[in-house]
Amino acid sequence: MQVEVVKSKIHRVKVTGADLNYVGSITIDEDLMDAANFIRGEKVQIVNNNNGERLETYIIPGPRKSGEITLNGAAARKVSVGDILILISYTWMDIEDAKKFNPSLVFPNEANNLLT
Repeated sequence: MQVEVVKSKIHRVKVTGADLNYVGSITIDEDLMDAANFIRGEKVQIVNNNNGERLETYIIPGPRKSGEITLNGAAARKVSVGDILILISYTWMDIEDAKKFNPSLVFPNEANNLLT
């Protein structure tokens, strides 16, 4: 039997940009991506603590050490700059493996989204 479990999570990052005219996705500082074990193109769930919105999109790497968290395309309508988000990815695995699995959890500095 397989179960879907949290693979990676970036907890409480601040939106730095919202670009309605971009093709789509979320741009994430590549340092944050590495710390959370996220990869380019991976599907992520976005939970907006400010307005309760939940949506899914895919990841585009942003400049390292920039703290960038930009929602692009239609997703830009679901956030405001300064909103606090939780970014989550999931994976399927055998239930016995899942019992031993430890997800990658990242808690960046809320003031600038950098790892401190």
